[in-house]
Amino acid sequence: MKSAAIFLALLLCLQWTWAQGESGEVTGKDTETEGEKDVQFEIQGVRAAHDQSSRQTNITPDIWTELKELRDMAIEQKVELRNSKTKIEKLEQENAATQARLAATESKNAVLDARMSFYENVAKELQRENTDLLDRVTVGENKNKDLLARVIACENKDKVLETRMNTNENEVEELKRENRDRPKVAFSVGLTDAGLLGPFNTDIPLKFSKVFINIGQAYSPTTGIFMAPVRGVYYIRFTIWDSHSSAIMGAKLYHNDKSVMWNYDYNDDYGLVSVSNALVLQLERGDVVYMVLGSGYRIYDDSYNRTIFSGFLLFAV
Repeated sequence: MKSAAIFLALLLCLQWTWAQGESGEVTGKDTETEGEKDVQFEIQGVRAAHDQSSRQTNITPDIWTELKELRDMAIEQKVELRNSKTKIEKLEQENAATQARLAATESKNAVLDARMSFYENVAKELQRENTDLLDRVTVGENKNKDLLARVIACENKDKVLETRMNTNENEVEELKRENRDRPKVAFSVGLTDAGLLGPFNTDIPLKFSKVFINIGQAYSPTTGIFMAPVRGVYYIRFTIWDSHSSAIMGAKLYHNDKSVMWNYDYNDDYGLVSVSNALVLQLERGDVVYMVLGSGYRIYDDSYNRTIFSGFLLFAV
């Protein structure tokens, strides 16, 4: 019965020791030393009580071994509790650091969210601008296609015009060549500077002696005759003039031996009359054209070249 009481007292002491360690009143080596001292003191007390009681009762020696093991177990538990507390403190510190990092991360995330929202708005604005630019580019491409089509059409027109121009140039060159190859015939002559000519009793050829131009040398001032150098169409014209009153002025145009034109006028009291006429003749090579003063008619010319005979080749046939 006494052994059970002693064992119960020992357990109460150990429980009190454990309670003191858990409450945190002592820490470190001092706590361990004081605890060990208390346990040793209690054990010594128990041992003294045990020694005293052993004299009276017969207790097994193994109880001391068990008490020692209990003491060692108590010390081990205390050390484990201290290590656990250290681990808990480290975990609390790590938790605080983690919370600080989490707060910093949340702050950064808020900044990133704000920047992300800003860039999203910028991206939307750029997308809208890109859409507008794409529409404008599409319109520009359509305009370019129209312009390209117009340019192609203009190029085709230019090619056609160039072809026509080349054709015209060839035709011009051909005409130039033909013009160079065909004979050039033209004459213009005046009658005389002597004044009045006629009247005569018979028809006489008029010899226009004042030569103004005689290309091709087809007109002869000696005979007053124009001879066609080539077969072709010729333009012939003349003007005759008189200044004396109460007289008849007139002349005839002959093609070979045939009179083709007869022009005259009566000079009235005013004393100034003139006649002009022209015609186109187709002449064979060697045909002649000349003017004749009719019998009983008169004509006048002076340095003012009032009476003129002219002609030129229109084209060869």
